[in-house]
Amino acid sequence: MSTNILSTTLTLPNGQQIPNRIAKAAMTEGLADLRAYPSPELNRLYKHWAGSGCGVLITGNVQVDRLHLERPGNVVIDCEPDAQMHAALAAWATAAKAEGAKTWMQISHAGRQTQAVVNPHPKAPSAIALGLPGKTFGVPVALTEAEIFDLIERFAVASLAAKNADFDGVQIHAAHGYLLSSFLNPRANIRADQWGGSLENRARMLLAVVDAVRAKTGADFTVTVKLNSADFQQGGFSFAECKQVVKWLEKHRVDLIEISGGNYEQARMMDMDGMDAPDMGELRPSTVAREAYFADFAAELREVVTVPLMVTGGFRSATAMARAISDDGISMIGIGRPLCVDQHCIAELLAGGRPVLGQYEKVLRLGPGVFGPHSRFNIFKMLNGFGATYWFYQQFRRIGAGQPIDMKLGVFSALIMETLAQIKWLRAAKKAAN
Repeated sequence: MSTNILSTTLTLPNGQQIPNRIAKAAMTEGLADLRAYPSPELNRLYKHWAGSGCGVLITGNVQVDRLHLERPGNVVIDCEPDAQMHAALAAWATAAKAEGAKTWMQISHAGRQTQAVVNPHPKAPSAIALGLPGKTFGVPVALTEAEIFDLIERFAVASLAAKNADFDGVQIHAAHGYLLSSFLNPRANIRADQWGGSLENRARMLLAVVDAVRAKTGADFTVTVKLNSADFQQGGFSFAECKQVVKWLEKHRVDLIEISGGNYEQARMMDMDGMDAPDMGELRPSTVAREAYFADFAAELREVVTVPLMVTGGFRSATAMARAISDDGISMIGIGRPLCVDQHCIAELLAGGRPVLGQYEKVLRLGPGVFGPHSRFNIFKMLNGFGATYWFYQQFRRIGAGQPIDMKLGVFSALIMETLAQIKWLRAAKKAAN
């Protein structure tokens, strides 16, 4: 089939025009300076991606609370920026937009998925710890209602800072088990007030954030949301609930919704299973197949909303991307890891010179798991998954430093190197703050 549809313009509900249907999906960079400001290394990374051919670049997590980093090295906007922070944000936007791509800032709060080395007692909807082994994550403390209202305002302040720095929009992160996602999850949110219980109550904070951001930034600024199709856990946020939430988001005037899934306990967004058995009733062929993890969910959501939908995860062939747009009604395709090893792969794909994206996965395959290929919890696969993620983090550091990527870097070597780099940054940042 023709793949020309990938090069067509997308007009969002607020009127913003995206020059094509491919987005650089959010990937956490970890390249902030010790003040948690955007750094020259981060700017160099986005200048690298500016010529990728993507119609829009979505940044990695920008946190609204420096005590709740998703990882050491996150950019943080937790108050109105001073002149230096504004200049750093503007330089970041300028680098990303250097060759015509729109750029959206992803804003987030890590919640109970904040690592213990950052905060041993992070704030969350309820005092329910992650169901993961070890001591990587501490026991959270339930937010007070006053703290909830403060965080809603922080999301709005960060969004206005993005607008003032000439970003074209924001993506509110309400997926993958971070704070807004955990409010939606009845396993993580057992509150008995207006912020917990019914789906309407569990979605209240997300919708309040959307409204606050829109009120602060105006009708023309692009406001998007990243939302789980499901948590893929028994008793977690379900696809039926997702259907209702996307209807509410459309009424609250979001411009696009990216459909994803999973959390740290059940990392479907990384093609991994967690400690407990996944909810097989929620799994679809698209979440099992390597290509298009969440496309089936998005196609079904298209039947209940008209707001543009985006899907990230697994897409590798131009044909599959074009079919998702023409047949399933998906408006945008998110691409992440291939852009880390091949700067121009999207430009070449849109020009028709590359029907399939890179084969970098071969570098990261470590073989069968120690518990066998059919184990529900494959520890080897889990380590491979996190090691592969850290492999990409190391490539970000190399690109930010002006160095070529290192395809010969081993996965476990990357895991060790990146772990040490994050610890070093955290210690240095804490020392600088004192």
